[in-house]
Amino acid sequence: MSQTAIQVENLSKAYQIGQIGTGTISRDLERFWLTKVRGKEDPFLKIGETNDRSVKGDSDIVWSLRDINFQINQGEAVGIIGKNGAGKSTLLKILSRVTSPTTGQIKVKGRIASLLEVGTGFHPELSGRENIYLNGAILGMRKKEITRKLNEIIDFSGVERYIDTPVKRYSSGMYVRLAFAVAAHLESEILIVDEVLAVGDAEFQKKCLGKMGDISKGQGRTVLFVSHNMAAVQSLCTHGLVIDKGHVLFDGTVTQAINTYLDLGHKTSNDDAVVSFGDDTFSITSDVYDDSLSPKTVFRSGEKVIVDLNIASDQEIDFKHYVFELKIIDNFGNIISVLSSYLSGFAINKKEKSLVLRVAIDSLNLMKGVYSISLVVVNYNDTSKVFTTENFITIEIMDAINMNIIREINPRLHGNVAFKSNWEII
Repeated sequence: MSQTAIQVENLSKAYQIGQIGTGTISRDLERFWLTKVRGKEDPFLKIGETNDRSVKGDSDIVWSLRDINFQINQGEAVGIIGKNGAGKSTLLKILSRVTSPTTGQIKVKGRIASLLEVGTGFHPELSGRENIYLNGAILGMRKKEITRKLNEIIDFSGVERYIDTPVKRYSSGMYVRLAFAVAAHLESEILIVDEVLAVGDAEFQKKCLGKMGDISKGQGRTVLFVSHNMAAVQSLCTHGLVIDKGHVLFDGTVTQAINTYLDLGHKTSNDDAVVSFGDDTFSITSDVYDDSLSPKTVFRSGEKVIVDLNIASDQEIDFKHYVFELKIIDNFGNIISVLSSYLSGFAINKKEKSLVLRVAIDSLNLMKGVYSISLVVVNYNDTSKVFTTENFITIEIMDAINMNIIREINPRLHGNVAFKSNWEII
């Protein structure tokens, strides 16, 4: 049975916007007497508001985190994801003992190495070599232990030429390289990494992700990873936490966590897409069916999928000038395929007020995951303009077609497209 590395119970963190204090000396004294002397709840925090940066509030108190509960087992790689301002960095700072919680408690088993900001824990006047020893000492390591790891750290960081130069002269990328190398190689039981890896180049990011994978899978250490790169979170982590407006929205598998996070930006209504080119204006709604024309949104890989585009207008539209496309997009924003009426050699030589355009995919060979279909409309008479539903998703006035592709078979299968292949012995 796995041991618990981190236990968080009823954790909350409140911040005051603007000036520090309650506004008057008498209220400051009242707060001190009630909270510090008598151990009661702070009465001035009761009016605090939820951490929603998009809404103007009436209170000076904002709960960056509110009633957070979760458990992380030893050896797990956990991705913590959420929108900017959701409270992710605050949570990591509390876990790293940089700041203390307002209410609740955390129980941590083992030493923590944190990489929260560029150059966290570095002294700018000291050289890279001296800062390695300084960080190790902060983690409670003996000089002999640090010396044993020193060459490995320097080699991984790639800044050997400048290792005896004061780190204040390092670029931000060099800072991150050395800071990550120190945090990853010194013998802590828990490694906490915030979005700082975004500063490094692509090669170093790949190197870091590989190292974090080795730490969690090979060495049995616990990794907490915050990133907006969903592909990195998916490849590194097995467990996911979604933080939204200071609350834990989801706690479970990393795939479900990513889907939950991405759904935060999607609207679930069925508003029409209104297309307008010059004098032509028409609306489009969509229906999705299986091979028997039964409405369906969950398919097995390889099934036939039929998409109907229901087009309606108050006036007669000459559709021979129009091209319609469907873009199939995965959870990471990658375009998997584009289905185009033009590339399929299909022309709509009709003038109609309304029609139903049917697109049939004989075999939807996609791997397990959630995919969205975006509609693109192009008019040959006005090629400077392209209509796409992606803009509507952003401003939440039209629903994309979401399909859950399910496959019962083998965890060894990976990727996005499940190609059919015939094997034979020659």
